[in-house]
Amino acid sequence: MKRGTYPAWVNDSVELDSVDRKILDLLVQDGRRSILNIAEEVNLSPAPVKRRIDRLERAGVIAGYTAILDHSRLGDSIEAFTELRFAGDTNVESITGTVIDLPEVVEVFTVAGDPDALVRVRVAGVQHLKEVIDKMRRSGHIIGTKTLMILDSHRRGTRRHSPGTD
Repeated sequence: MKRGTYPAWVNDSVELDSVDRKILDLLVQDGRRSILNIAEEVNLSPAPVKRRIDRLERAGVIAGYTAILDHSRLGDSIEAFTELRFAGDTNVESITGTVIDLPEVVEVFTVAGDPDALVRVRVAGVQHLKEVIDKMRRSGHIIGTKTLMILDSHRRGTRRHSPGTD
């Protein structure tokens, strides 16, 4: 099959060399890392590193930068995943739309199989978690839930504090 006959998403990939991948790894570890520091780590001068980062941003490989908060210090000390089950004729957009506007919802993942969705929520305590689950159930679309509380989490390149620890 010729390149032009593949689906559009196949042609959207960006070719990365080992230096690009190292730059990405460094930025994942610390998105505020300086160009000079990255340049030292990849054995290049700052100008080509800046050009590479700009190219990766333009290509959409770097979609943005973010701050990682310690929510236990902000009062939202419990995180949980809630599995959601819907009637068999529910479409994906409806699944997401059922819960995405709740302020406690951090992420919604629609999945194939059982359950239909995983929802990550962040709440102040167990009573607050119960209230959020009740809100989801009252939507009228959800036919079943199962909730798993997160004890600790780790992110590649960084370590997040366990809820309630210093």
